[in-house]
Amino acid sequence: MDFLPEMAAYMFDLPPELVAQSPPAERGRSRLMVLDRAKPQPSSRMFDDLPQLLPPGALLVFNNVRVSQARLLGRRVGSEGQIEAFILEPPEAEAPAGGYDLWCLARPGRRVKPGAELLFEHPRSAESLGAEVLEIHPDGRRLIRFRFHDSPEKVLEAVGHVPLPFYIKRPDEPEDRERYQTVYNKHPGAVAAPTAGLHFSQKMLKRLRDNGFQMAEVTLKVSAGTFAPLSREHLDTGRLHREHISVPSETAQAIARAKAEGRPVVAVGTTTVRSLEWAALSGKLTAGEGWGDLFIRPGFTFKVIDGLVTNFHLPGSSLLMLVAALAGQERVLAAYAQAIRESYRFYSYGDAMLIL
Repeated sequence: MDFLPEMAAYMFDLPPELVAQSPPAERGRSRLMVLDRAKPQPSSRMFDDLPQLLPPGALLVFNNVRVSQARLLGRRVGSEGQIEAFILEPPEAEAPAGGYDLWCLARPGRRVKPGAELLFEHPRSAESLGAEVLEIHPDGRRLIRFRFHDSPEKVLEAVGHVPLPFYIKRPDEPEDRERYQTVYNKHPGAVAAPTAGLHFSQKMLKRLRDNGFQMAEVTLKVSAGTFAPLSREHLDTGRLHREHISVPSETAQAIARAKAEGRPVVAVGTTTVRSLEWAALSGKLTAGEGWGDLFIRPGFTFKVIDGLVTNFHLPGSSLLMLVAALAGQERVLAAYAQAIRESYRFYSYGDAMLIL
């Protein structure tokens, strides 16, 4: 990646041992750094303390997307050469008669040439998935036509592997199928989890309801672009990769009521932030769906959210810039330095941060 001088302030050194390779033994048994903008220093708590830390009457908004098993392992037909394909944007529920043409990252790339026939299988399934390579993009992506014999989501559930992020240095395991999903997932179509939501158990959701907190949902279908490094084009245009967003009318109404009653709106995860702020670009939150590419960075004026539950993010990432836009660059980077000193676990399976 080319060096971008504007990003130098968002870089930090993270000891490799702090990158969480597995989830905690029990969902929600994570540490929680509380970054209250009204207080001089962050405090260290446990995620189990969340109901006591949220502002009374807060409305929590969750991204209810379901992660598709978008990582495929297989071989070229007529060869024993192994192939890995990572689907960048999973298909919709119904496949066209001719098959689905999907952009993928594939390796080893030298074996995945146009015209190659591919067969993907899973050792724990009797299913298989045939495909043909159609085209190679100048950036190295492959356009592959998949021949789904059933609903794409059903076939991917049987044949695909959990699309763990690149910084998790191990193969996916059976427990990842459950732990790399939120307990409230509903709508398939993400190739990465909305990881702040991984901390929430059904027990925690019940505790929150019992303590008078209201909840609402959006759907943002997280794409592989969430892991892509920022480019000069991103910084110049102020736009990121596109992702499909849906904000239901009941969510827009719940937020309108909370605002009218002076109750704060707390987003669970950066994908929820981008969904809500995208829906409010006109100046007022509007229900609807479409493709969003909103780049939230310092200087952005938030129209909807007042607080955020999030994880610790990659250096130099758009997600880190979003958090800095909400809580201040210096304050956030100081909190990250404290998290490193105190051995917090970072990234998808890591610990959490609450910004108030």
